[in-house]
Amino acid sequence: MKARIPNQGGMNQAAMLKKIQDMQADMENKQAEIEATEFTASAGGGAVEAVVLGTHEVKRIKIDPEVIDPEDAEMLEDMVVAAVNEAIKKSVDAMESAMESAKAGLGGLGGLGGLF
Repeated sequence: MKARIPNQGGMNQAAMLKKIQDMQADMENKQAEIEATEFTASAGGGAVEAVVLGTHEVKRIKIDPEVIDPEDAEMLEDMVVAAVNEAIKKSVDAMESAMESAKAGLGGLGGLGGLF
């Protein structure tokens, strides 16, 4: 049994399929772009900086030598964790935003837009 997609506002199935394929290609392009993007965040007033790729891979950690206190390693550890977590959050937010933007083109497909 074949599934039938109801006619959505006069749009034929070929046009609907083309729109879905275009959206998929757009999403793939945006995903690749975000995965290659570097997201930077800092903690401790800029004392620690973390750079994370869109794939959530930590690329670089920079620590201001002024904040390296052998007596208080825990504070430095906390700043590193905070900077890395914030950089990852930025990459996740960028990916979610890009995917929402790509899906916006489905608005003309009626209830079909909720499938993605």
